[in-house]
Amino acid sequence: MKKHFNIIIAGAGGIAEAAGLLLMEWSEVTPTLFIGDRNFLKAKKVAQWIEEGTTKPCSVNGFHLDDKNLTDEMKAIFDKGAIILDCLPGSAAPRIAKFAKNHDLHYANLTEYIKETEEIMNLAKDSKKGFILQTGLAPGYIDLLANALFQEFCHDFKVEKVDKLELKVGALTNHAVAPHYYGFTWSPVGVATEYLEDTVVVRDYKKTTLPSLSERATIIIDGIAYEEDLTSGGAADLPDALSGKVRTLDYKTLRHPGHYTWVQEQLNQIGNTANPIKELQQAMEAIVPHNEDDQIVLYAAVEGKDSLGILRRREVAKKILPQKVGKHQLRAIQTTTAAPLVQAAQLLLENSLSGAILQSHIDAKAFLNGNYIVAVYGSV
Repeated sequence: MKKHFNIIIAGAGGIAEAAGLLLMEWSEVTPTLFIGDRNFLKAKKVAQWIEEGTTKPCSVNGFHLDDKNLTDEMKAIFDKGAIILDCLPGSAAPRIAKFAKNHDLHYANLTEYIKETEEIMNLAKDSKKGFILQTGLAPGYIDLLANALFQEFCHDFKVEKVDKLELKVGALTNHAVAPHYYGFTWSPVGVATEYLEDTVVVRDYKKTTLPSLSERATIIIDGIAYEEDLTSGGAADLPDALSGKVRTLDYKTLRHPGHYTWVQEQLNQIGNTANPIKELQQAMEAIVPHNEDDQIVLYAAVEGKDSLGILRRREVAKKILPQKVGKHQLRAIQTTTAAPLVQAAQLLLENSLSGAILQSHIDAKAFLNGNYIVAVYGSV
């Protein structure tokens, strides 16, 4: 950020912490932050944590973000803000986006939830401010990386269509034990949701939907074997943007071998129920521990024939580990999710953008080489 801005962060979880700290440490001009949560003490605690963790003079203010009403305090903060960074669960996204629209604020969120994203797209149609949606890790960074690979492939090999575009991300523990071969590094409800909601893909050049967890396979990245399977949300709007240009496109979540078999066993035990996401979440939380020592493994690949008919493939793989920012050590899931969100904030605040902005609308190469992104992911 090259000017001073008042930035509002909705939510006081791990990603909100990280976004606030990244803004403090890595912005050219330190912004003023307002951290809002329905639990005021939690918001105040995160504000203090950011202030204690940054090496720069700053102002971070916690406030009560009422989950039902627009309070006078909220109105006053919204009226003097420039943007809302939405770090709340996806179900709350339309409400926070309405606040942004009503108070003439830019808005950026992280959620992979499809219905809520469509609702915000309609809301933002006639807005004078920009709404960047699904701008975290997956959806988010992985979609921009895949789109950049696609564009470069077509340019370099003088083609307009490709056979495959593959997007894969795993938020993983460094070690995995039986029977679940997993540890929570982020939201349990988010994990259960992506496992059970349908996934949007491209098959035979056409956008379609498939059940999640229906195409399990093994992949070897840097000599390590992982399981991959379809999960919802991670492809963002690429199935729409690249329909007709890619024969096969999908997003898959990476896991340690053995995990998906265990998940299927849980689903078999749950059977038909009114709320399978909640049931799976509870089954997982009963036995799967939370783990602070994490890693992010991501992989994107494009494959197709060049103008001479020779089959070509290009791949990018990265492993992101925990990183010290200021005086705090951040988990890999925190930095990899928060960096694209903060980069999106810079894009909105320093350019005249309006309406809903999806991942395929963003200049992928420029975004991927943004200052916040490169500090976490490295350059591409």
